[in-house]
Amino acid sequence: MLKAQTLKSFPKRATSKNVQFARFLGFTLAEVLITLGIIGIVAAMTIPTLVQNYNTRAWNTAYTVFTKKLEETLKTMNTQQTLAGHATTESFVEELSRHYKINKICSNDKLSDCFSDVVYWGGGEASPKEVDMSKVKTAKNFGQYDWNTNIVGVQFANGVNAMIAYNPLTSGDNACSQDPYSNEITGDNCLAILFDISGEKNPNTIGKDLYSNGNVRRLGSNCSFEIGGTCYEIVALKSTSHSWNNCSTEGTSTDPDDIAYMQKYGITYCSTLSSNKDYWAGAAEACGGTSRMVTESHLKELANFVYNGNPYEANVLSLGFKLNSNKYFYVWANTDYSRSYSYLGYFGPTGFGYSYFNRDLNYVSAVCLGD
Repeated sequence: MLKAQTLKSFPKRATSKNVQFARFLGFTLAEVLITLGIIGIVAAMTIPTLVQNYNTRAWNTAYTVFTKKLEETLKTMNTQQTLAGHATTESFVEELSRHYKINKICSNDKLSDCFSDVVYWGGGEASPKEVDMSKVKTAKNFGQYDWNTNIVGVQFANGVNAMIAYNPLTSGDNACSQDPYSNEITGDNCLAILFDISGEKNPNTIGKDLYSNGNVRRLGSNCSFEIGGTCYEIVALKSTSHSWNNCSTEGTSTDPDDIAYMQKYGITYCSTLSSNKDYWAGAAEACGGTSRMVTESHLKELANFVYNGNPYEANVLSLGFKLNSNKYFYVWANTDYSRSYSYLGYFGPTGFGYSYFNRDLNYVSAVCLGD
């Protein structure tokens, strides 16, 4: 009997049609490079945004955790009556360390051991500006001229770095006070604190990883501009107002708070304007007293700059002022004329003037003498 033969398969002869089909099974080097290039472009466009979103969420979380913990700590100190009454920042920080774990404390001559050498500070429409932190030593560098205390550096155990100035004032509207029977006291007036939730890592920029409480009114020398060696600081393009409790028709008051306010900021007359919105007094407060407000001679020095060299409008805008629709701007001076009027300098396209105006004008800038 014949055995069945095993059939063997032999490859068919390649044809031009088969070869052409095989070529379509792969990619050319040029196609691979183009694809990788597209992937790289897409990654370059999306990865930074993803990283930034991640960082923002992490910073926001760290900010919330830190401020909540600090608030609870200050409430505890309030309950135990250890919040107010310290004469120095050093004394306050020593007490704070008993309630909030601190790894390191740096005196004001060694603040760089606890904080970044440079940070970026600015708000609103302003771009953050580089600030040399070696010039930040005392409470006045936070804009608190009447505290007269040092800034102390702190490194908290949770990785937050901070600079703290303490308010030793025990009377007046801005006093550091405590009430052991209230759980609402959080020490808002007791300290000015600048803190970096990412330690000393970049970006060290306000609103990102750098934050402050409302008592850090400025940072460093922060001259808005300098003319003739004099440092000028624009603290408000429109000053805020102060309300008086019981001002008489003579511009005097028997109210203790009114008297204390006038003495504190060097004010001669309280205001009796019907609106009870004294914007000139608000400017004096923002500057830390009339002694830090610009005088007539300073305003004339400013006028010499404004009306020389470049066109008027260009000079004004270069200093940081804003012009109204008539191309004017106004600056409060350091002198109150009466219970209704205070002096100011006014600048317009045709020249400069100096006279007294109503104290309730809400469009006059507060300009202070910087350090």
